[in-house]
Amino acid sequence: MTSILEPARGDGASSGTEPERPAGRGPTRHLRVAVIGTGFSGLGTAIRLLQRGIDDFLVFERADEVGGTWRDNTYPGCACDVMSHLYSFSFAQNPHWKSTFGKRDELYAYLRDCADRFGVRPHIRFNHELIAARWDDHTRHWHIETSGGEYTAQVLVTGTGYLSEPAVPDIPGLGDFEGKVFHSSRWDHDHDLTGRRVAVIGTGASAIQFVPKIQPEVGQLDLYQRTPPWIGPKNDKPTSSLQARLLRGMPGYQRFRRNFNMWGREILAFVMARPKVAGKMQKMASDHLKKSVEDPALRERLTPDYVMACKRLLFSNTYYPAIQQPNVEVVTDGIDHVRAKSVVSKDGREREVDTIILGTGFRAVDRPVAQRIWGRGGVQLREAWSEGMSAHRGTTVAGFPNLFMLLGPNTTLGHSSQVVMIEAQIAYVLDALRQMEKRGLSSVEVREEAQKAYNARLDKRLDGTVWNAGNCKSWYLDSSGRNPSIWPTYTWRFRGETKRFDLGEYRLATTVGAGRPAVNHG
Repeated sequence: MTSILEPARGDGASSGTEPERPAGRGPTRHLRVAVIGTGFSGLGTAIRLLQRGIDDFLVFERADEVGGTWRDNTYPGCACDVMSHLYSFSFAQNPHWKSTFGKRDELYAYLRDCADRFGVRPHIRFNHELIAARWDDHTRHWHIETSGGEYTAQVLVTGTGYLSEPAVPDIPGLGDFEGKVFHSSRWDHDHDLTGRRVAVIGTGASAIQFVPKIQPEVGQLDLYQRTPPWIGPKNDKPTSSLQARLLRGMPGYQRFRRNFNMWGREILAFVMARPKVAGKMQKMASDHLKKSVEDPALRERLTPDYVMACKRLLFSNTYYPAIQQPNVEVVTDGIDHVRAKSVVSKDGREREVDTIILGTGFRAVDRPVAQRIWGRGGVQLREAWSEGMSAHRGTTVAGFPNLFMLLGPNTTLGHSSQVVMIEAQIAYVLDALRQMEKRGLSSVEVREEAQKAYNARLDKRLDGTVWNAGNCKSWYLDSSGRNPSIWPTYTWRFRGETKRFDLGEYRLATTVGAGRPAVNHG
């Protein structure tokens, strides 16, 4: 079998065996801020630091270019399902979007342009994979080991996100398959699919985009569906010449469009917090299915048995037509095992294939970066999260001073743009840096009681929402059934939660003099 995954290329955090460490390193460089990853989170942090006059920082990226998930995901049809004006930085609007929803190449180009336009590249260290970050309570610094050298930093900001490490299913015999296997986020463009017998495992957000693109090329496509998704129509339109002129020539027009979309999407948060209301709104997706699929037997197999948005709501105008073509079979019996040249479903039927494509998503509630960070007392972040991920305001974790996680626990949105959340968290980090400098603080660490109280409020707010009570099993939930992923209400509330860094919720330490120990307050 060829390798399922190519070597990690994501946004800064190591996910497997530690890479070889280079010999002959120079002296350790100390930084005020170290940032991991160059996706939206890492680049946004770097840009805002420079705009605040802070230039004593570096961004560590394990790949050789910026872009995060939009660099790594190159599968056919890759695109965003949030309007481009909202899925971009508020401080770096792009008047040149070609259509309502950005395609992968556009978004990748946008992020590269941001790195150039805002002068971030001199602060990026490419091919620097994070091996380990360890907090030293005596020096009040993070000791950071990368594949390109060692550093220390007062503050560590992780921008590794939750869609960076592919999830590979544990299917008996998958390792014995003699054909080609790859994950959608590690697409093998050298593997020609023309005329091949292809098995696609998974029917999530990636699969509904690439299946319509590869269906006309392959000889046979067996689509293994565990759970059908709710799919709505995608109102994606080319940017008209009038819209283009307004976007480029009318001051404030693009900001208006962005804000209008952002506030309009808040209505969805209201709906999704109420499963009965969401159940009524799912008629849109149900009508789309009924209109698109005439065969009642197939339509029944494609109809979810859970409330809309319990799993991620998807959008496509091409998926249903593609899977009804003569060379496609939708298999809903589940996979029993894989053989050298075939896949055997649980009903005992064997289907010969020469290519397996995994559209099985990412390790969203098992963050690989947690294996690379050690906090106070040498406690590994993964160990601290042994009973489930949690953080304070989605950003800081008790026992890990001066660590700020962008898109940390409970910052995932089911209704709006993650960029809104990222910008709110960056503002929180910047206010923390400002207050640390103003008060001469060497470290800040969220109090455990503050973190627990915050998460108790979150769990209460999640209770009864469609994400917890929608009668489905989703990647939002961990193995215990808790939801450490979703922000369960409006984005304006999260912006309010992160507008000010409240020192009263933190244990503070000040360095009282050269060579003298820090003084703890609280």
